[in-house]
Amino acid sequence: MDMNTTNPAFLAGAGRAERLIGTILMESGKLSAEDTESILRLQENEDIRFGEAGQKLGVLNHDDIQFALAHQYGYPYLDRNDGRVSQELVAAYQPFSPQAEALRALRSQLKMRWFTGSRERRTLAIISNEPGVGRSYLAGNLAIAFAQLGDRTLLIDADLRNPRQHALFHLDNRSGLSSLLANRGVHAGVRRIASFLDLHSLSAGPTPPNPQELLGRPAFDRLLDEVSQEFDVILIDTPAAGAYADAQIIAAKAGGALITTRKNKTRLDETKQMCMNFANLGVMMVGTVISEF
Repeated sequence: MDMNTTNPAFLAGAGRAERLIGTILMESGKLSAEDTESILRLQENEDIRFGEAGQKLGVLNHDDIQFALAHQYGYPYLDRNDGRVSQELVAAYQPFSPQAEALRALRSQLKMRWFTGSRERRTLAIISNEPGVGRSYLAGNLAIAFAQLGDRTLLIDADLRNPRQHALFHLDNRSGLSSLLANRGVHAGVRRIASFLDLHSLSAGPTPPNPQELLGRPAFDRLLDEVSQEFDVILIDTPAAGAYADAQIIAAKAGGALITTRKNKTRLDETKQMCMNFANLGVMMVGTVISEF
């Protein structure tokens, strides 16, 4: 019998919550129809919960139950063996981990400090002074965290020199932001991330010879204005600000920036100077994230 096919006869005697959990686990391939039937028999005989019965029989573990509960309450995430996006995206695979909890705390702070609902505060640049401090990691995971909350979220990879978001989300990068800004975007555009209903991405596209000039064009302003009418949260990944002026251009257009630093690597004096430079352009420094990995 196909383990991904639900049979109402197996679940008819269970409560609604147990039916949902059983169906979710069967459809995800974590339970066979035979195992589901055994769980339901034990549940009825011993008057225990579906997950408890599954664990007692040894066919479910704690992670399986958390997976089902998350989907039942509209907080979907991916199985660790799914492979649809990079394992670096802990918000997609490990929503109950300390890292994901820290991302949710950051999300709450940003909802209060920046993403307050007005169109002027829907776009935020993720910046750092130097490379290798987790800027792209933060942007990708934070985008997932907002989408999991139900916010219509767009992640733009504006690092036209060393883009990473297409690799993190396993996307084609043959066209994207650079194509749009160069008026070559016939097939470029925003794509929905299939794993998450409210998450969309705009990859960087081919590396152009003139990133700063492209980002400074009015076409980028028009693009941000258009997407701010459709999305609640727009996060922009940027190049290292200490190496290129691209990040200043991007943040000035976004209006706000979130600073990414790494413990024992980021220099305080250089970061302070970067903040002064951005503030002089009218960019609001919304906050700072210190990474320890």
